[in-house]
Amino acid sequence: MSNFNQESVLSVHHWTDTLFSFTTTRDPTFRFRNGEFTMIGLKINEKPLLRAYSVASANYEDRLEFFSIKVPDGPLTSHLQHLKEGDEVIVSRKATGTLVIDNLEDGRNLYLIGTGTGLAPFLSVIKDPETYDRFEKVVLLHGCRRVAELAYGEMITEKLPNDELIGELVRSQLIYYPTVTRDPFRNRGRITDLMESGKLFADINLASLDAAHDRVMICGSPALLKDTHELLTRRGFIEGNHGEPGQFVVEKAFAER
Repeated sequence: MSNFNQESVLSVHHWTDTLFSFTTTRDPTFRFRNGEFTMIGLKINEKPLLRAYSVASANYEDRLEFFSIKVPDGPLTSHLQHLKEGDEVIVSRKATGTLVIDNLEDGRNLYLIGTGTGLAPFLSVIKDPETYDRFEKVVLLHGCRRVAELAYGEMITEKLPNDELIGELVRSQLIYYPTVTRDPFRNRGRITDLMESGKLFADINLASLDAAHDRVMICGSPALLKDTHELLTRRGFIEGNHGEPGQFVVEKAFAER
């Protein structure tokens, strides 16, 4: 297990009966770029059981945070969901992933599109001062079925705007747009439908997507990845990767859903 650190759980928060998040200690040698994921897990019957999880905390914070669904019979989440303060988890010493701003060309607006726990990598991206240096507006789109699943809303709308490090940047540049499909709410509908209809852009007072100056990051369900990829390529966007920055990037490896 020389490639892993043993970390202690500091806190656990149950958002709904299907969603929870937890924080752990952070080994000072663990380095990551905002938006990356790492392998985390538990020892089950003396064997490590690991899954990929995006790091929801920023790379300058002294703790790690992870956002997960609860799968009753999931090999890992059936155990993870019962974590309590003081428990031990295993965290890989290596982080990777495509959702880093280095994989995007320079642009004017950055759209962060996530469904469900796909929000996690963007929680670190919106805490990064460099994100606001690179882009004029940062639009965080979070799609869920139910209002109760819109986790972290209070942190995004109340805590971050008053943060000592990035509060001023958040207040002037971040646009948060949560939307649901099954409950009454101020924003209703799938993210791609809201984009196609133009309602999203009317609501946030920005022009429709344009490959010349908009950049996009996507993380979420397979349906979201497929539909958004098609929408962007139809509009002339080019996908980026570690070797060659592009106009949008997609995270294809994600935690047990």
